Amino acid sequence: MTGANSQTDAGARPVAGPLAGVRVLDLTRVLAGPFCTMILANLGADVIKVEDCEVGDQTRTHVPLVGDMSHYFLAINCNKRSIALDLKKPQGREALLRLVQDCDVVIENFRPGVMASLGLAPAELRKRNPRLIICAISGFGQTGSLRLHPAFDIVTQALSGVMSINGDATSGPLRLGLPMGDLGGGLWAAIGILSALNHRTGTGQELDVDVSMLEGLTAQLGYLSQLYFLSGESPGAVGNRHHSVTPYGCYDVSDGALVLAALNQKFYVQFCKAAGREDLLTDPRFSTPEGRGRHRDELDAIVSAILATRTRAEWSQLLAEADVPHAEVKSVGEALEQPVFAERGFVRSVQDPDLGELRVMGSPIRFGDAFGDAHYRMAPRHGEHTVDVLRAAGFSPTDIEQLVASGAAKAWVKAD
Repeated sequence: MTGANSQTDAGARPVAGPLAGVRVLDLTRVLAGPFCTMILANLGADVIKVEDCEVGDQTRTHVPLVGDMSHYFLAINCNKRSIALDLKKPQGREALLRLVQDCDVVIENFRPGVMASLGLAPAELRKRNPRLIICAISGFGQTGSLRLHPAFDIVTQALSGVMSINGDATSGPLRLGLPMGDLGGGLWAAIGILSALNHRTGTGQELDVDVSMLEGLTAQLGYLSQLYFLSGESPGAVGNRHHSVTPYGCYDVSDGALVLAALNQKFYVQFCKAAGREDLLTDPRFSTPEGRGRHRDELDAIVSAILATRTRAEWSQLLAEADVPHAEVKSVGEALEQPVFAERGFVRSVQDPDLGELRVMGSPIRFGDAFGDAHYRMAPRHGEHTVDVLRAAGFSPTDIEQLVASGAAKAWVKAD
C-alpha cells in the first residue's frame, strides 16, 4: 500500500485492524462520506479528514455540544485525523496534492463537477499517484440526467420508494427515523473501496468508485422490488406488519410495546402454545400460512387482545422459554444501556483531556482476538493534526508557517 508508513507518522493511530497501512484522504463532510470513512478508520485505516479553514465540517456546529464538540460530529468522526486546508487557494491545493502522493484512497462527496472546478479531477490526482483509488459519493451518481440535482437523505427516501412503504394506510408516507439514504451511501462506498483495494492488490489496476445515494437506498428494497417486477403492482405501506407474514409486527402490551415475529409455521405453533391458545392451531382460518395471510386482520386482532393481557417482562420470559422471536421495543437510551453492548465492547469510552470520559459506539465488526482491544480515539478538533500531517509529508516548519500565515492552512491551538 502507498500509505504503508502511516502507522509511524506523528499523530497517526496505532496499527489496530486489517486495514493498517492503508491511508485515506477524506474530503467528505456531513454524514454519508464521514460514516464511510469512520468504518474504514475503525478497521485500522489512517484517515486524514480534510476540512476547510473556516468552520470545517458543518456538523461541528450541530447542537447540543459537549464543550467544543458536537454530538453529531463526534458520532461519525472517531479515529480520524483532521487537517484544515483552503482548496481554493493554490497553496492549499498544492498541499493536498502532495498528500495524495502517499495515499491509497481519496474519497469525496461534493456535487459532481466540484472536484474538477478545484483542479482536483481524477486525472490531476493520478498525476501525483497513478495507483490512487478515487471514490465519489453523490445523490444521484456521476452520470445520468439527475447528476447535478441537489440531494439530501429525505430526497432519496422519497425517490427510492422507501417512504411509500413506510407508515400505514392512515399515516401516509413517512420518512424513516434513520437517515438510511446517507448511511446506506456510506456503507456502499465502504464496500466499493474495499473491493477496489482488493482489485488493485490482485491486478495493479486502480478504480474509480461511483456511489449514488439514490441507488444505494433503492437497492435496499430487496424482495419488495422483485415483488413489483413480477407482479407489476407496487407494495403498499403496512406499518409494523409484514407484507406476507402474520402475526409479525409491533403489538401493545399492558405496559408498552412488543415485537412478535412468527415468521414460519414452527414459530406460530410455539407462540400459540406459549400464549395458551392452542385452539388457534386448529382454526381453519389460521392453521396454514396461506390462511393467515387471507385472514390477517382477524388474526392480528386476536393476537393484539392476547398480548395486551401481560407486561413486556412477562411476555419476554414466556416467549423466550418457547423460543419465539420477539423483542421489547426499547427507547434509544434503553437500547444503548443493554448489558450485551458493554460485554462485547461495542459501547466504549474515549478519553479527552478537556471533556473527560465520553461514551461512543465502537465497530460492529469483530475479528476474534486478532487485534486485541483496538485503540479508539476521540474525534479530532478542527485542524488538530494539520502540523503533524504536513510535517510527515515533507513540509518544513517554515513551509507550514507560511501556509498557515497565508490562510491556506489552519492549525488547531488548544485554548488556555
